[in-house]
Amino acid sequence: MTNHLILSKINEQTIIEWDNIETTPPYSEIDILRALDQVKVDTDQLSKHAEAILHVMLAFHRLVRHEEQDQLAQNLLDIAAKMEPSLSIHHKLQSIKHYYFLIQHFKQLHINQWSIRETDFDQAKLKKLQEWQKKITSFYSETDAVEFEADEYQSQLDQIYSQMKEKLINLNQLLKEGIESIENKRSGIPTKQINLIIKELEDLEHTFDQTLPDTLHAKVDKSPLQKLEGMIGLDQIKQYMKQYYHYLKYQKDRKDIGFQMIDEPGLHMIITGNPGTGKTTIARLLAEIYHELGLLESKHVIEVNRSHLVGSFVGQSEENTMTYIRQAVGGVLFIDEAYSLKRQDSSGSDYGQAVIDTLVSAMTSGEYAGKFVVILAGYPEEMRQFLWSNPGLRSRFPDQNMISLPDFKMSELVEIAEMTALSNDYFFTETALNSFYDLIERAKVDDTFGNARTVRDLVMKAIFKKGASITVDANDDWLDHMRIESKDLSVMDDQRDDTEPMDQLDQLIGLDNIKAEVKKLSSFVKMQQKRKHQGYPIVPIQLHAVFSGNPGTGKTTVAKIYSKLLKECGLLKRGHFVLASRSDLVAGYVGQTALKTKNKIREALGGVLFIDEAYALFRGENDFGKEAIDTLVDEMTKHNENLVVILAGYRKDMERFIDSNPGLSSRFRKYFEFVDYQANELLAITHYHIERYHYKITDDARDFLIEHYQAESIKGNARFVVNLVEEAIQFQALRMAEQSPSDDQFLHLNKDDFKKAWQTVKGD
Repeated sequence: MTNHLILSKINEQTIIEWDNIETTPPYSEIDILRALDQVKVDTDQLSKHAEAILHVMLAFHRLVRHEEQDQLAQNLLDIAAKMEPSLSIHHKLQSIKHYYFLIQHFKQLHINQWSIRETDFDQAKLKKLQEWQKKITSFYSETDAVEFEADEYQSQLDQIYSQMKEKLINLNQLLKEGIESIENKRSGIPTKQINLIIKELEDLEHTFDQTLPDTLHAKVDKSPLQKLEGMIGLDQIKQYMKQYYHYLKYQKDRKDIGFQMIDEPGLHMIITGNPGTGKTTIARLLAEIYHELGLLESKHVIEVNRSHLVGSFVGQSEENTMTYIRQAVGGVLFIDEAYSLKRQDSSGSDYGQAVIDTLVSAMTSGEYAGKFVVILAGYPEEMRQFLWSNPGLRSRFPDQNMISLPDFKMSELVEIAEMTALSNDYFFTETALNSFYDLIERAKVDDTFGNARTVRDLVMKAIFKKGASITVDANDDWLDHMRIESKDLSVMDDQRDDTEPMDQLDQLIGLDNIKAEVKKLSSFVKMQQKRKHQGYPIVPIQLHAVFSGNPGTGKTTVAKIYSKLLKECGLLKRGHFVLASRSDLVAGYVGQTALKTKNKIREALGGVLFIDEAYALFRGENDFGKEAIDTLVDEMTKHNENLVVILAGYRKDMERFIDSNPGLSSRFRKYFEFVDYQANELLAITHYHIERYHYKITDDARDFLIEHYQAESIKGNARFVVNLVEEAIQFQALRMAEQSPSDDQFLHLNKDDFKKAWQTVKGD
């Protein structure tokens, strides 16, 4: 046995021991797919006998998972038969599969809905009889072509199905006689005989179902609690829902034996949770629970949001709300993102409050009170603020009727990914699943992460990428079109620059001290990541930094490269760069600065937040900037491993700023000092920008620049050089317009161009 099969939890002896279709196969569908995929690579991993049984197991799983006849299940059984012609488990499943196919088609007749009354008008009877006869004819056409040999194991099923077929023939004959009687205006339609055979067919269908192996009962009607139990994760919610169900059932049973309650249990519910945590699914299950217990007439759910309810003129919101309430009578009105009904800074023209007032009134009094259930759903914090600002609404929801759905754990998200892939007839190889884990981790940046919804989107994106690059050929192995490999996920990675971040840093002119510091930090980070992956303790990594220096010394450029390096090292999930200043963080009135700062931080999560001229945030104790600083410190602690903050500005101003707040000084220990460029570096930067636009500089212009770079104090550093080159190009264009230059002269910037440009830029 090789390591591959051990990793897939497959044991040959366990495979061979499965010889009874009344027991579920010992391995899941995904494990079997991975094992068969590995066997394709190394055919010596399993005996042909065991491999044939694996194909039968897979066909079994597909038979349970699909209601209709499944062509791939039949192909798998055919493959198994070629490998091992005398395999008993194959013959059993092949035979059962045919019966399973027949009964599924029989169920589509919906015999249990057939009935005819003596008092029906002849035309109504005729319509029913003709419709039933048409369905029976269709059933015959779809099942008569099915040929198989029933073995001894299925003799009981064969007897039952033979009786069903005989009864169906008799019923068809009676239908024919009844149709002829009505069309010829004769009396004596065999109503009682027809109803009797229908009842006998119902009983036979039930008997057939009971005779089928329990393991193959597909799509059986599950109770709401059974459906909930089948969901991934949500352990605490499952426990609560069981308790809630038994509480409601207990109160109903007490009422049935004569007890009375003045205070009936409230059914209205609030469900909070982040995106993709299952709020809508839980609401639908609650509707089923209420209906099952007889607390609601139906299990239908009317799903609405603000756009359905809130109108654009006076009276329209009330009308819309009452329309949906009437539709929900007997069932549930589910309002998603309910907090959007009441907007914080809404003006008098926002009619969300009218919806709330109408809803509360209908829930508590009048014609519709007690006749429908309201379930409100939304994100946790927004719902909390919404409810506390609407005491009239909140009082209609008992505390015990507030469910908070947790975010899914990483293991649960991976399981959701596997099940999503499988439901679309795909599976992840083990290496691809590890890669997909990283994709989820990168997407899980902030509280906008969509949990199960995001994971499903990622799976479907992987399926799309695979389907967009592959075609189906008749000679292909069937596994080729189910397998999701690491290479199918690699195309989903973010687009990378052609130049590596470290090479981009090396290409910068000057900044030798900065390059040395960044390289040292990058090496340290990579080494700590390796230690972490190998299980060794890691030294705490301090990534927040202060970039001090004059304008134009490369602070912003280096910060962008720094963000890319940290992503490359695996410390940042996105590695994007967000530039901010005081105006992006500080608002003009109380209470809004914290919100504004949090929004900017949320934008930067997973990357680098670069605050330029950061010292401008602090202008005294009574300045709103202090609130921005406090919020920044709190959020840095909260998102410690998911955010890097770089503060930039003049050196002395930055020193005073950091010292002004203990929270800042304790979080910024990495300092990068950007020194002014030397004359030779300024000249190199000049050459870089000239060549970037495919111009050339004359010797006299170069001498002019060297002389002035050495003699004068250059404020703006590289920024000054960029402005200088752009001005020189404009003066050259003016000079060319007054001449008739040759093609070569269009490329040259001379001393006069730079002399005029220097006077212009220095004069700014």
